[in-house]
Amino acid sequence: MKKIIAAAVIATVGFSSAAFAEGLRIGVSWASFQEERWKIDEAAMVSAIEANGNTYVSADAQSSSAKQLTDIEALMSQGVDALIINAWDKDAIGPAIDAAANEGIPVIGYDRLIEDDRTFYLTFDNVGVGRIIAKSVVAVQPEGNYAIIKGDPGDPNAAFLLQGMMEVIGADVEAGKIKIVGEAFSDSWKPENAQKNMEQILTANDNNVDAVLSENDGMAGGVVAALGAQGLVIPVGGQDGDLAAINRVARGSQTVSVWKDARALGKAAGEIASALASGTAMADIEGAGIFSDGEKGTPINAILLEPTPLTRDNLNVAIEAGHISKEQACEGAIDGVAGCE
Repeated sequence: MKKIIAAAVIATVGFSSAAFAEGLRIGVSWASFQEERWKIDEAAMVSAIEANGNTYVSADAQSSSAKQLTDIEALMSQGVDALIINAWDKDAIGPAIDAAANEGIPVIGYDRLIEDDRTFYLTFDNVGVGRIIAKSVVAVQPEGNYAIIKGDPGDPNAAFLLQGMMEVIGADVEAGKIKIVGEAFSDSWKPENAQKNMEQILTANDNNVDAVLSENDGMAGGVVAALGAQGLVIPVGGQDGDLAAINRVARGSQTVSVWKDARALGKAAGEIASALASGTAMADIEGAGIFSDGEKGTPINAILLEPTPLTRDNLNVAIEAGHISKEQACEGAIDGVAGCE
């Protein structure tokens, strides 16, 4: 597999708007717009699309595979020239890809893998994100009882994140240094489902849990709530750079939030979609490589951006980048948090 880690490619090279045909329509199908981060993605995406003289149109599938198919059909009926699909279900999305291919409409699989070589895959290195979460937690809790709170079972990212985590802790698990005392999927990545899972794990282990690897920040919030109800403060990892999670890092209730700068991802999607809509071949997108780590091993043109771990040692990075204000980040901060002095 050839992976292109291309955060710098989009930022420094970008695409010339003069090279694109203007007046095109870029359709975006969101799986579920409930999470804080998607609004950040959307704003950057809209800005990039409009900067190229094109129009953004969108639909929210509201966590429904059936609605997403209907949404995509409606977007196509509006004459979109490219589609960005944030797939709710990797298996159920197939008919939409067939329909788009039949109409010659290029498709970007946005942040969630659509394992079809007719799509372009744009995401962060989610296996790498899993590694970073685990490394950050292991650095402060190198042994003991671990719980793993996974995302939705229908989202390939849940498997990629777990793969990265196990690459870090697998040997220690085999050696008995780390014991996984609970592991559960959380439907729809919902914090309340993660909280219930964590509560059950705590009950099953008489609260004897030393660290938690959570696959995103929303669920980490549910985990922290479950821990707090039992008077526990232990290392918890998450990802997305949610504002609430960054503040939890500052307060000491979350160890790391791996920041996948949604602004960079949304901007890249808008630029790439405009290029594809104008006739650029997927293989000719600047910085593209081949990704083949899916369940089927299907080679797909892709760009994987590089994430940034946020801990108490470098929280200033998110503040200085304008992702979060110092006031939001540092409210109630413990001593020694970078940027909160």
